This record gives sequence, structure tokens and C-alpha cells, in this order.
Amino acid sequence: MVFPTADRILFFIKTHGPVSTATLARKLDLTSEAARQQVQKLVAAGLVEGRQQPAAGAGRPRQDWVLTEAGNRRFPDTHAQLTTQLIDSIRQLFGEEGLDRLIAKREAEARVAYAAACDGESLEERLRQLAQVRSNEGYMARVERDGADWLLVEDHCPICAAAQACQGFCRSELQLFQEIAGQDAQVAREQHLLAGGGRCVYRIHKV
Repeated sequence: MVFPTADRILFFIKTHGPVSTATLARKLDLTSEAARQQVQKLVAAGLVEGRQQPAAGAGRPRQDWVLTEAGNRRFPDTHAQLTTQLIDSIRQLFGEEGLDRLIAKREAEARVAYAAACDGESLEERLRQLAQVRSNEGYMARVERDGADWLLVEDHCPICAAAQACQGFCRSELQLFQEIAGQDAQVAREQHLLAGGGRCVYRIHKV
């Protein structure tokens, strides 16, 4: 299947951004002018915006491209409006304690499902199984090696609206990842979508 150039650019920025026009041209096999024109169309459509990056040495600051909120909405979000309304209703009816009980129940159910799916003998195998489970849930997850460590990278958050309304969901996920990694590894969140990061990145360090 051949995807329109604009969609290819949006996907590349989603999975690799912030990214420069020159990088888009090189990675997507476009001319510099074609990449510039496509980016400007996406800017005009409100799907992409520039972000200044510090200059390397004495050079001028570089402008990279990131997705706007509208651009991110081009990727799946799990019934965002209904989810936030339900969270607000639970908070009003049962208070924070009731919401904490809901998160705990979700965590318990996820723990059983993740443990069954991520039963590899090695840390690498469990992490790759975890990335597959998360991708199936819409997180666009992958595992990368970084020196002696592993990185679990999630380019999308299908429950972003729920996590914004209640960050207990994020705390719950971090605990689940630690349990999958096991006692011989330490999991730490290095980038967080809700803290302004382009994605969520978890570093797994073997201890």
C-alpha cells in the first residue's frame, strides 16, 4: 500500500520527532524543496509546528518539526471524550479513593494479562513480548538497545486523555513494567508524553 507523502511525514514525525526538514527529505527520499513544501502544507493545516533546537556550537538555532495536538489526533485515541467524562463522574461520585480503587482493579487485571503474555526466560525476550502487547493496545511500542541498557519506546498513547485526567494510570503502568522486567532490572521513565516529551521512553537497566 502506498501512503500519501503527507501521511508518511506525519508518521515519521510521530515516531522520530522532533525532526528537521533536511532529515525528512533524506529519510523519506524527497527533494529538499518537496519536503519543505509538504511541511508548510502541514503547518498551514495546523498539524505540524516548529520547535527551536539549540545551535550546535556557534551555528544558528535549528527549527525541528513536531506534531500539534490536532496532528496527534490523526492517530488512534481510545474514546477520549467519553473516557474523561467517565473519570470526572467517578471522581465526583466516589472521590479520589474510588478512582484509586478503579485504577487498582485495572492494574490487577493488566498484571494477569501481561504476566501471561510476557513469560520469556530472558529480559530481552520479555521486553520484546511487552512491546508487542503494548503495540497491540495502540501504543506503537518498540524495544531498542542503548549500550548496556534497553529502551522501551512508545510513540503513541491511546489513553492520553485518561492519563491527563488522572496520572495514576501512568504510575500503574510503570509498576507493571517493573514487574515484567523482574528483580534483576530497574525501570525508569526518561521521557513522558504528558510532561512535554514527544513520546514515552523507559530505560531498563540490568542490576
